[in-house]
Amino acid sequence: MNVTNENFKEVVLNSTVPVLVDFYAEWCGPCKQLSPILDLLADDYKDLISVFKIDVDVKINKAILDKYSIRSIPVILLFKNGEVFEKQIGASPVSVYKSMINKALDV
Repeated sequence: MNVTNENFKEVVLNSTVPVLVDFYAEWCGPCKQLSPILDLLADDYKDLISVFKIDVDVKINKAILDKYSIRSIPVILLFKNGEVFEKQIGASPVSVYKSMINKALDV
């Protein structure tokens, strides 16, 4: 699901579960490679976390990009209790993201 500046607070910051947010663009090759990994994580951690995407090319999202200093993509931010818990820059293997999530879930 895509998130925008309009619903970011509601679906990310106010979430009762950890939220993995992918900052991406349609033209970004590494972002496209990351997409199936995020789908896998969403399935593997169903009901334990939420996974959202934010398109960096959508002008309405500029406030979020500025707030979290997003300067390159892909960037994955893992939020817990409304705060950035972990950050991963660039596409990485699924094990990296599972480790981040497991830390947030205290597994």
